[in-house]
Amino acid sequence: MPAVSIDTTFSRPWATAGVDRATLGWAVVLLFAAGCIGLSGHLPWLASYPETLTLPISDWINRAEDVVVATTKPFFRAIAWLLDHPMSWVRDLLHWLPWPVLMFVGGAVSWRAGGWKLTVFTVLSLGYMLVIGYWEESMNSLSLVAISVPLAVLIGFILGVWAFASRAAERTISPTLDVLQTVPAFAYLLPILILFGFGPVVGLIASVLYSFAPMVRNTLVGLKNVAPDIIDSGLMSGANRRQLFWRVRVPTALRQLLLGINQTTMASLSMVIVASIIGGTSDIGWEVLSTMRKAQFGESLLAGIVIALMAMILDRVTNGLATRHADEEDRSTWYQRNRFWVYVAAGSVAIAVIGRFVPVLVAYPGNWVVSPAGPMNDFITWFVVNFQPAIKEIKRVFLFYAMLPLKIGLDQTVTPFTWGFAWSGYFTAGSVACLLLVAWAGLRRFGTNAAVAIAVAGSMFLFGVTEISWLAFLAVLLMTSWRLGGIRLAIGVFAGLVFLLVSSAWDKTMLSFWLCGIAVVISFLFGSSLGIWAAHNDHVSRIMRPVNDTLQTMPLFVILIPIVMVFKIGEFTALLAIMAYSYVPAFRYAEHGLKNVPHDVVEAARSMGCTPRQLLWRVKLPLALPNIMLGLNQTIMYAIAMLVIAALVGTNGLGQQVYVGLSKGDVGIGLVAGAGMAIIAMMADRMCQAAQRKLEEGKAA
Repeated sequence: MPAVSIDTTFSRPWATAGVDRATLGWAVVLLFAAGCIGLSGHLPWLASYPETLTLPISDWINRAEDVVVATTKPFFRAIAWLLDHPMSWVRDLLHWLPWPVLMFVGGAVSWRAGGWKLTVFTVLSLGYMLVIGYWEESMNSLSLVAISVPLAVLIGFILGVWAFASRAAERTISPTLDVLQTVPAFAYLLPILILFGFGPVVGLIASVLYSFAPMVRNTLVGLKNVAPDIIDSGLMSGANRRQLFWRVRVPTALRQLLLGINQTTMASLSMVIVASIIGGTSDIGWEVLSTMRKAQFGESLLAGIVIALMAMILDRVTNGLATRHADEEDRSTWYQRNRFWVYVAAGSVAIAVIGRFVPVLVAYPGNWVVSPAGPMNDFITWFVVNFQPAIKEIKRVFLFYAMLPLKIGLDQTVTPFTWGFAWSGYFTAGSVACLLLVAWAGLRRFGTNAAVAIAVAGSMFLFGVTEISWLAFLAVLLMTSWRLGGIRLAIGVFAGLVFLLVSSAWDKTMLSFWLCGIAVVISFLFGSSLGIWAAHNDHVSRIMRPVNDTLQTMPLFVILIPIVMVFKIGEFTALLAIMAYSYVPAFRYAEHGLKNVPHDVVEAARSMGCTPRQLLWRVKLPLALPNIMLGLNQTIMYAIAMLVIAALVGTNGLGQQVYVGLSKGDVGIGLVAGAGMAIIAMMADRMCQAAQRKLEEGKAA
């Protein structure tokens, strides 16, 4: 049956004639890892990396930072002074303009970008900010975005052009962007504070550092993708080098550049709360942070919705401007090219003049403000009180039967108090034997990769992620990277792991790996399952889209509030918070991949008699697997990004070390922990990309 042949082709695309060598290699590695685990109780240096072989990397960073600050502090303080003026001007302008003017301008731009539906959404969203009482705070946040986005776009465009013009520059810029996008923002807040001083400008600098990377990448991609025949046409028309760039390459790549502006805007807005922590400005981010510290769920959620609405407006407006078609009308004169904006300016002036005679149009009356925060807090309290037994049971079962075994192993978790019986050596021997039998069955049925996955996952559950010998973990990870991406990937992974070992960050890394690993597996399975459902049901897709938009644009701090109020502080709460944020990319990529399976392939499979189940498992999923793997990649990235936020609710690991460095004023500790998280993210990214390439090669074959 053709559908069966499709399934065989894509289920194990790298199962080639070399599978016997791979099986032998994995057998050697797994036996070595088993020996390390078995001997770690007798050889302490196998159980934990020797302290004598570590290096004082954090101390070196602190000493280097002292030298840099002593020599460059006046220069950076001057930059802060210069940037403070335009930021203050924009903030004062937004506060001076009457609120109807801003709503009119927002609605007009939205109509230009996306039609009447986007206009209605924008006006209603701005009305929410006004009625809920957060208008001034929203304008303060908008002033930050209004300055940080142009700066980030300018810096990103310049660096993208440089990377396009120079291969050497691209090789330097690309890994730098990886580091900036994977190191938690909190890790580099302390050096920024020391260099630029405390105040709103520090938040501006942090926002620019975080948000310029998407512009660099989109500029590079856009300029590289200009078709050669377009370049040839420009050269034949007599264009010199400068004209060829500004009049041929840039206009052709304009859509990609505008998409870069869209992503830069979203990244900048996502830094609003982080900027509030160090900026001390009374903006919407500070409202979220201050109400969260007071455990005021209603107030923090209402303020968080403001940021989510701002993000949705800016996302849809910038995306609409990037993808809209040019008007067909004649644009020969300046007025014809800009008449829409002339009308907008004239309308704004007219509303401002009318507002001088109608006080309510200048300052929104305070007694018109409506806040449902009280009832929301009462509802959460009622829910916790009435469902406390069920909540405690859910938490207990998941903690004792899943999280703790994966953390410290079954032999340490199984006790009469938790599981109802005591663990013994017979259980260890029996569990290992069962694991070997299941792995052997996986080898016979699905191949080497499945057997290895079963053996590794089972070993983690039996012995615990944090208790497994570092040398065993190193061997398995190196073999995995070599099998996926060859020697270059293996060398990169080895270098990253060595840094984690010699910097004394290994133990904290394993704690982060444990929590993040559980969250990624559950989020990926849950998100992909929902995505598969949504791909086949338009109602589910429509319902889930605003939910996913809200979860991705809602400040990460706000996601913690309801979970903390229901489940209290602890690792289970952190796990739920990570999952709530990181399942979204798995959902979206699974839905996108399945919806974009070629229609003719689906019709061919149906004409051959495939049932809906066969069509899904033997045709659609294999063809959508590269997209689904990209969803796994992004799920890992989102989970790692959430680790720092999850550290606020009682977790241990690299995320907590970032806060330790920030609270102690220790740049070294914070940067080492941040670098550790960046290393984990980059290793996961490269390995997922390598797996995706293998899947695409199998698909092409």
